[in-house]
Amino acid sequence: MEYRIEHDSMGEVKVPADKLWGAQTERSHENFLIGVGQETMPREITRAFGYLKKAAAMANHELKGEKMTSEKLKAISKACDEVISGALNENFPLVVWQTGSGTQSNMNCNEVVANRANQIAGKKLCHPNDDINMSQSSNDTFPTAMHIAAATEVEDKLFPAIDTLVETFKNLEKVNKGIVKSGRTHLQDAVPIQFSQEISGWRTSLERDKEMLKSSLPYLKQLALGGTAVGTGLNAPKGFDKLVAQKVSELTGKEFKTAPNKFHALTSKDEIVFAHGAVKALACDMMKIANDVRWLASGPRCGIGEIHIPENEPGSSIMPGKVNPTQCEAVTMVAVQVCGNDAAIGMAASQGNFELNVFMPVIAYNFLQSVRLLAESMISFNKNCAVGITANKEKMHFNLYNSLMLVTALNPYIGYENAAKTAHKAFDENISLKEACVGLGFLTAEKFDQVFKPEQMAK
Repeated sequence: MEYRIEHDSMGEVKVPADKLWGAQTERSHENFLIGVGQETMPREITRAFGYLKKAAAMANHELKGEKMTSEKLKAISKACDEVISGALNENFPLVVWQTGSGTQSNMNCNEVVANRANQIAGKKLCHPNDDINMSQSSNDTFPTAMHIAAATEVEDKLFPAIDTLVETFKNLEKVNKGIVKSGRTHLQDAVPIQFSQEISGWRTSLERDKEMLKSSLPYLKQLALGGTAVGTGLNAPKGFDKLVAQKVSELTGKEFKTAPNKFHALTSKDEIVFAHGAVKALACDMMKIANDVRWLASGPRCGIGEIHIPENEPGSSIMPGKVNPTQCEAVTMVAVQVCGNDAAIGMAASQGNFELNVFMPVIAYNFLQSVRLLAESMISFNKNCAVGITANKEKMHFNLYNSLMLVTALNPYIGYENAAKTAHKAFDENISLKEACVGLGFLTAEKFDQVFKPEQMAK
């Protein structure tokens, strides 16, 4: 491999000749051999840095035009566009497990953008610190990139996944309206419910989760940029914070604002904790929905078997013909991962000592993984399972009319205690509720038939 010599304040470093990064990136690349190739800094963060650096250059051009010249802005903007598009991804090799402020990832971007801008300009035009990092600090850029990435992924990836599954459930509600089945509480038989009502519970859970996620976005869209090292804004021109937030908004098409208190923005990660709490709520609901689906589809002969789900692949290497609810299993594993990520994010966010939180890379990694996994698992679950759910009407009808909890309909006519006696007699003697009720002398056969209408109980 061929190398070139780069230098920083600590001296000279050998850097692969075909890469755009510089000395500080190389030092981190060599010093943090932790999770290499597995836990690289998320590309969502890399892309957010592209937006951030371009916006900063635009703001600096307006406020410090003598330093951020039109020539520099043009070259930097083109380089940042390549970062945003992913064309330069191979030049961002750093892992999550690095400095807790994300300084090295900030410098990775500074070096890549500077070197690429110089290639575009055809001369040594831009310096990583003096130009690309102008009016900034790693301490305010990394939390800014984290907020840009988090808000963008929630809106652009997670919301569409939620909407897709919600629409599927709406269609299933229409198709299954009027089909009555046994309800279940405590994993025991309960009074009747329409299958469409059960599905509406799933749908509304997702709609509510989206509402809660939306409520977190105004906080995620507050940016720390402009606070520089400790929140005072040292070395940033007056008005830079508001202007750069405006530029980020223009570039992303989303409404970002400068954080009103930069001391808070640098050290507290409460916005991320709050937003991930809503992500976890969605994961918990998806766990519940997936479990409901696989319970209701359990069988095919020895389980509940009230619904059919698509058969996607063989389920056993030893049992011929076995098919498993694998999409449900994938969703529930993702939900477990999200809950684990939430614990990590909460613990990391509690470690904001004095003027800076130094657990930001792991917070960003876990948040973005949660959003990505949830969105992708929901799309997969929708495509390969939910759209193919059909009711087993015969099994629903059989279970409904064999449920002892239908005795609840008799409460107004024979009272709670006599209804309980009826249910126990029916269960103990393995006879119908009608036979038990008539046998105990609580109702005549004619009166029982008049008042006992299971389908009416679900309205």
